[in-house]
This record gives sequence, C-alpha cells and structure tokens, in this order.
Amino acid sequence: MKRFLSSLLIISLFVSYRTAVAQVAQLPTPWTEAASKAEVPWSEYPRPQEQREEWLCLNGKWDYRGGKDAPDALHPQAAASFDGVKEKILVPYCPESYLSGIQRKQEINMWYRRAFDLPATWKGKHVILNFGAVDHDATVFVNGKKVGTHAGGYDSFSFDITAFLSKGTNMLIVAANDPNNGKVPSGKSGPRGDYTFSSGIWQTVWLEPVSANYIKSIRLLPDVDGKRLRVLINSNSTGKVAAVALDGKNIVAEIKATAGSSFEIPIDKPELWSPEHPFLYDLKLTLYNADGSVADEVKSYFGMRDIKLGKLNGVMRPLVNGKFIMQLGLLDQGYWPDGVLTAPTEGAMKFDMEAAKKAGFNLIRKHMKTEPQRFYYWADKMGLFVWQDMPAIWYQNEDTTVNRGVYRKELKAIMDDHYNSPSIITWVPFNENWGAFDVKNITSWVKQYDPSRLVNGNSGFNNNPDYQKPYGDPGNGDYVDTHIYVGPFGASKPDEHRAASLGEFGGVGLYTIGHMWPVENNAYDYAPTKAALTDRYVFLLERVDQLMKYKGLSVAIYTQTTDVEHEVNGVLTYDRAVEKMQLDRVKEINEAVIKESYKLNNEHK
Repeated sequence: MKRFLSSLLIISLFVSYRTAVAQVAQLPTPWTEAASKAEVPWSEYPRPQEQREEWLCLNGKWDYRGGKDAPDALHPQAAASFDGVKEKILVPYCPESYLSGIQRKQEINMWYRRAFDLPATWKGKHVILNFGAVDHDATVFVNGKKVGTHAGGYDSFSFDITAFLSKGTNMLIVAANDPNNGKVPSGKSGPRGDYTFSSGIWQTVWLEPVSANYIKSIRLLPDVDGKRLRVLINSNSTGKVAAVALDGKNIVAEIKATAGSSFEIPIDKPELWSPEHPFLYDLKLTLYNADGSVADEVKSYFGMRDIKLGKLNGVMRPLVNGKFIMQLGLLDQGYWPDGVLTAPTEGAMKFDMEAAKKAGFNLIRKHMKTEPQRFYYWADKMGLFVWQDMPAIWYQNEDTTVNRGVYRKELKAIMDDHYNSPSIITWVPFNENWGAFDVKNITSWVKQYDPSRLVNGNSGFNNNPDYQKPYGDPGNGDYVDTHIYVGPFGASKPDEHRAASLGEFGGVGLYTIGHMWPVENNAYDYAPTKAALTDRYVFLLERVDQLMKYKGLSVAIYTQTTDVEHEVNGVLTYDRAVEKMQLDRVKEINEAVIKESYKLNNEHK
C-alpha cells in the first residue's frame, strides 16, 4: 500500500511539474501577462472590410483534448468525448504556444469544445460561424451534429449553423488535424522549417447574425485611370444593392445595382492612397429583399491606388499611381515568443508595424505566413506597402497530384481573402526555390487571376535548399529578384520586362543578453554594439542608394523586423523590448534614399 501511495505521489508530482513547466514563458513580451489573463483575447472585430454591427466573439477558454492519445481528428464523422477532460486552452493561441496554456511541442490531433448562448435579439436570424484560420484540416460539430469541414491553414472560412442550433445553450466542438508533414503549405512551421510548430486554431472565432439573404463576400478593385471603384457582391440572392462611397461624412457617390453582378462606383477626382498619404474612403453596402426591406448591411473601406510596371529614364520600375517610389522594407516573419504565429494582442501586432514606420520603412514583406485581417487593415491605415508571401510547401515532388493541388487551392484562397487591401501590392508565390514547382506557370496564373498587382514568382531564385534542384529564375512575372547576404552588391538588375528587386539582404546580428530565445543564436554577420550595427545599416543603405540610381534597383528588403528564435538579426529583439539600432538614424537614411527616388521622377519630366 505504501509503495502504491508513493507511486501516486510521484505521478502527482510529475503531473504538477509538467503543468508548471507548461506555464513558463521562455521569453515574455510586454503584452504576455495581459494576454494570458484576458477573458476574451483579440476581442476586436476580425474583418474590417466586411463589418456588421452585431457579432459575438468566441475567443477565450475552451475545453481542450490533445496530446499523443487524442482521437484522430482528420475528417471524423462524430465528435470525440470530453468525459474527464480537464485541460483548457486559450483561443486563439496555438497549443504549442505559452499563451494557449498547453505549450506542447507539436500537436497533431486537437479537439476544442465550448458552450455558447445566443443573444435574444438574434431570434429568427441565421447564424454564421466564422474562423480566421485553423491549421490545417478542421471539422466542426454543433450540438453533436457535423456541420462541415475545411482544409487550409492560412485562410478564413464560415458555416451557416442555423439548422444545428437549439434553444438555450449550444455546444460547439472543433476537430483540427495538422500532421506537419510538409505536404501542405506550412511555411516555417513545416518539418524543414526553422521554428516552433504551430497547429490548430490560431485566429479569432466568432458568430454573427444575418438574414436569410445576406452578403457573403465582396470584391473591390480600384481603377485610378478610370476614376471608379469596381465592386462585386457575392450573395445568396440576386436582390438589389445600394453602395455608398464616403469621404468622412460626405457622400462621394451612390449607386444602385444587383447582387452577383459587377458594378462601378464613380470616384471623381480620386484622392490617392500611398504610404505618404494613406487615404481611405468608407463604403456602405446594403442588400435588399424583394419587398424592399433591408436584408443585410456591411461597412467597408477602400483605397484608390494602382501599381504597374513602366519605363522611367529607360529603366523598368514599379510605379505607384504613376510614379516611382523606392520600396524599402523589412522581412517580417510575424513570430512571437509567447504566441508563436499569433501576436499576443492587436496592440502587439501594431507595435511591429509602427516600429517599421517609425524607422522610415515603407514596406513589409509578410514572409511565409498570413496575418489576421486586422493586420492588413492597419497596413492600409498606416500606409505600409505589403508583399504577401505564400507559405511554402515542403514536399512538392511527392504525391504531386495531391500535394501540388493543395498548394494551388490554398494559394487562390489566400489571394481571395486579402484581395481588397490596397496595401498589398505584390504576391510572392515562392521563396528561394522552397517547394518550387511550375513556377513560370504559377506566376502567370497569379498575374492573370489578379492583374491589378505585381507578382514576384520566385523571390531569391539565386538561393536554393540543398535537398532539391533549383527551379531558378522563372523568367516571367514583374521582378528579377535575388537575395544577397550581407549585400547589397550582387543584387539583380532590371531587364526589358521586369524591375529589379533585392528581396532580402543584411541579416547582421547583435547579441542582446536577457532578450534572446534560449538556444544557440546566429546571424549572417555580427556587430558588437548598437551604434556599430546602426553604422553598418547606414553603410548598406548608402550602397542601396547607389544601386537604385545607377543599376536600376527598385526594391530592397532588409532581414528583418525582429529576432526570431535562433536568429538575432532583427531591428528589434524577439521580445520586442529592445531597439537594437538607433532608429532615428535608420529613419534618416531610409527617408533620404526614398527622397532620392522621387528625384528620378523629376528627371523623367
């Protein structure tokens, strides 16, 4: 009996130890404590370009069943039992993260459960259940009945759950399966990636009431030359719609049209969007029933800007609203020591973006992941260009019909999700040949699917992982793009049809004791002090200026916004606590180079 009690004590202590370990933040950020204590984290409305007045955020504590003994969560036909389950997870943080409260190394089968009650004012309405992102295959049950499935780790999805609801309290269960086997787009989270895995629910979950007829999605395309905004409203009806464009409280234009068909809103004397002047129009869209009553109404916004290639002094350049502006950016991986792929709070996410603006950058290259819709909203509001990468697939040459098909499907879904943001000016299907296949064809397809933006088919085609043959330069698209570490000399030069981009350069590290991830840290090169690192950056930008003026370079993206796990080459430390460069000097040289690019437009005149 004593031996039995001793064994129980040891087991109890071990469980207590495991629980304690799971609750230790290896590197907290200034937002970690507040996020971990939030009853409803990420409580902001998740979809600013299609916003309704009424909604219910489902973020917060959910019952959770995971670990190696969790039931198979890939396409289950019935919900798993939660009998005896005591573990809780804080949604929307992935179970590998500290903020989730789970913090296990890699979850494959995940089960989430929470109860919810609908507001009385929603009686008689249809109820839509929305997910910002779930990695990778999700199956949803409401009150024990299967609602539907979704595959894709980086795009949003929704279900009409009205038919599954009952009076009083309802029960929602989400099964998520993420084998992290490199056969689906997974970016740096894949088996050949560099960083902590991320699985399961990692963006906001919410409910909203709608009528039987409602607006499912919208598509907005600014036409600066035509002085108009092209609009397509996707609805489950072909009812009449009213679209009102506003400048503050002043009505710019008002149009009546039909849902399901494309129409145009005239924008006379359009005020153009740019990083220097990120002006946004408001947009109100109303869908009507056949009897003339209002079926649905959403608030949105849009920016009038275009991005095209054109010759400037005989050099092919990207032109924004008809003018060349040097794109100086940061490679932004969007990783967090406490939330992995999910920033601890919206304020934390904005902090990185504000730091980029503060330092005089006008571009963020969102690398190997997507962000919540609110990221792109703030890029639109702040005036930051965005290059959007497609998260890499890792085993494109195995089971090619399936794996490559998944990649193509998810690429389209990501483009659809973020099509309306004026800040996004370039799509990047592949990076450094990672998972590269049919690059030329895919580059052409992306250009055809969205001719309003530029396409960089294989950023850094001069680099290649050692496990595969390089695809190399596809020869088409809008950029000739090389990555040079430390650089910038050796950057590509423009050709007759493409502009020149230095898609990555720099990567100079600075050790900052007390603010580094607890692994062996590294970088491409090193500086001994903050001042020396700043000197090195200024020197690199002076060389970028030379390449811009005399070799036709149009884009330069420095690696990177923050340190990320083992990499210590950020402008900020991984915990965002220390500015590793003198940002006033960084801003000064960045603004000087951008100002020099304006002069090239004047020379053309």
